[in-house]
Amino acid sequence: MIVQSFLQYIRYEKRFSPNTVLAYQNDLAQFFEFQKKQYEIDDAVAIQPPMIRSWMVSLMESGISTRSISRKITALKTFYKFLMRRGDVKTNPLQKVQSPKISKRLPVFVDEAKMKMLFSEVNFGDGFEAVRDRLLLEMFYATGMRLSELVGLTDDRIDVYQCQVKVLGKRNKERIIPFTNKLKELINTYLKARNEITTLAPAFFVTSKGTPVYAKMVYRIVTRRIGGVSTLEKKSPHVLRHTFATHMLNNGADINSVKELLGHANLSATQVYTHNTIEKLKEVYKQAHPRA
Repeated sequence: MIVQSFLQYIRYEKRFSPNTVLAYQNDLAQFFEFQKKQYEIDDAVAIQPPMIRSWMVSLMESGISTRSISRKITALKTFYKFLMRRGDVKTNPLQKVQSPKISKRLPVFVDEAKMKMLFSEVNFGDGFEAVRDRLLLEMFYATGMRLSELVGLTDDRIDVYQCQVKVLGKRNKERIIPFTNKLKELINTYLKARNEITTLAPAFFVTSKGTPVYAKMVYRIVTRRIGGVSTLEKKSPHVLRHTFATHMLNNGADINSVKELLGHANLSATQVYTHNTIEKLKEVYKQAHPRA
């Protein structure tokens, strides 16, 4: 019951995304399953710091990455802060537990030449799905929006006259992202194709049957299309978000502007994209070094 109250709290009061709520739910279920099996305890009040460390060790021995373990500890910390606020526990067992150090990873992105190849040389085919798929990819690359934000788009959020889209981001925060005339043309082409199929859905992106697209479907489309031009191991919609941010910054965009476009709450989240590609470094080196 306590866990369900917590999940409702982060969903409706803290306005966490559905994906985060599901992840926290799974993390807590996994944690209490371990405690019950290891210590025969399923009461959150009875948990002690050594029990949490024992769980962390078991995760490490199972090959779970430090990044995933750190996220699970964050879920636990949020949960126990909730219990402390309600008065269910008097001491927080997480106070003496440190999350494992996470090695910094540079964002994976597709280089500019391959993105150009994707949109200028790849044949998307004919028909409604081909038009939709191309627009999906162009929308991700042109706006940097998240997968959940794209799936949640409705017609009233896209202003083709002002060339801008209103996005509903994390914790229901809205932001406006401008887009190019090229994307405007693709949107109009897609709308014409969509008008030829029966759809009662308010969603902007729909299937050939007129029903709203869903996250796994969009993920598959993006993975398949990026796979046609890149050998990257990761080919998700989030890679296109990384690509948008990296290319913007590499071409001189102000970091604070990119932060607003991405919908980041803190600048530190955007600074990870300030790395340069090898090609960019070589270009600077050749221009600046006297013996280059």
